[in-house]
Amino acid sequence: MLYSPNEVRETIRMVEGEHLDIRTVTMGICMLGCPAKDPETVAKYVFERVVSLARDLKSAAAEVEQTYGVPIVNKRVSVTPMSLVLEGAPPESYIAAAESMERAAVEVGIDYIAGYSALVHKGATPGDATLMRLLPRVLGGTTRVCASLNLASSRAGINMEAVALMGRVILDVAEAKEHGAGCARLVVFANAPEDNPFIAGAMHGVGEPEVVVNVGVSGPGVVLAALERQRRLEPRVDFTSIAETVKRMAFKITRAGELIGREVVARLGPPSRFGVVDLSLAPTPARGDSVANIIEAMGIERAGAHGTTAALYLLTDAVKKGGVMASSSVGGLSGAFVPVSEDAGMVDATRLGAMTLDKLEAMTSICSVGLDMVAVPGDTPAETIAAIIADEMAIGVANHKTTAVRIIPVPGAKAGDTVDLGGLLGELIVMDVKRFDVSSFVRLGGRIPAPITGLRN
Repeated sequence: MLYSPNEVRETIRMVEGEHLDIRTVTMGICMLGCPAKDPETVAKYVFERVVSLARDLKSAAAEVEQTYGVPIVNKRVSVTPMSLVLEGAPPESYIAAAESMERAAVEVGIDYIAGYSALVHKGATPGDATLMRLLPRVLGGTTRVCASLNLASSRAGINMEAVALMGRVILDVAEAKEHGAGCARLVVFANAPEDNPFIAGAMHGVGEPEVVVNVGVSGPGVVLAALERQRRLEPRVDFTSIAETVKRMAFKITRAGELIGREVVARLGPPSRFGVVDLSLAPTPARGDSVANIIEAMGIERAGAHGTTAALYLLTDAVKKGGVMASSSVGGLSGAFVPVSEDAGMVDATRLGAMTLDKLEAMTSICSVGLDMVAVPGDTPAETIAAIIADEMAIGVANHKTTAVRIIPVPGAKAGDTVDLGGLLGELIVMDVKRFDVSSFVRLGGRIPAPITGLRN
């Protein structure tokens, strides 16, 4: 990859004044070679496998960060979905695997390790069911392990039995940690990608090589600054010119992300290989680093007001177009994230009543993920949580896109309450949910069939 001096100067400006960073460098590790399934063997294998391959991840990323001056905020690891590794093992082995993942994360100095996951979009094996039922214990007893479940796909439909089970599991996970914080490390998907570098949904898919490094870029601040400059300097700004500006910024951000990822891989050496650059605009609680503020810069007073979905469509489409022109290795989710608590503009919009759960659901038909970091009252029934998940799965299945739900029932909280989880997780504004009974629907069981458009062969 060749870079011009002008690109280098622009990147320095974006880092210094516009919050540009590499949000995560995530090493994916295949775990399918475990020689036995007893707790002792599993614990030893998981720990040694992660530590031996990821030991230099943090130092390699730090060296690249220092060389290029682009901050790399997080260094993380994902592994093969543990339900595949442990099928047929006793429950004690599932606990041993989680504890070893936690110890390995501490040993290599990373904040999160993901892949305590199961793929149950068409049905659950006994091992899948074991993993799901142990999630409250696993997430309650760890601080760095992240879990995910793929509950639906456009080829299989929606596994409503797994959806119903996860409604209850999520409530139990919420009870296991103060403020329901364990749920921030648990996400459910439709059409989960195999190469997503972002927490909590990262996993090392079965189609991936042995060891791969995926990069998640960021840059809401860069796009916001560019739009604000455009509005100041151009007398006539229309939607087409806004889209072109976003595309140019996405191009530059993606170029920087791929460079950083390839340089990290070069320092790690074999068997590590470069995977993808996920060009999702991932906000933070920092002021000016907000997807909601980008929407507002287009002329909407508050994100969540009428017109928000159209603005988000323009943004997401332009980001994808700019990214694919910059790299042939775009993957993961790649779009725009709208996590309620992790975006200062979203927090403000929710507090003012502009952003509601229903509006968020509409926005997820456009953005690259789904209902993310949404807090609800702690007394929300399990069936209501399951129904919220089912709605989001339906959007993903019907539109052949990834959607997800990371929902946090906050014990003892009611709609309008505020809970600060700190750091990147940000401030939760507890959102209201409809209190009408949906239990008969959720308990029907079985699977909602795939759409006719899923028959593409």
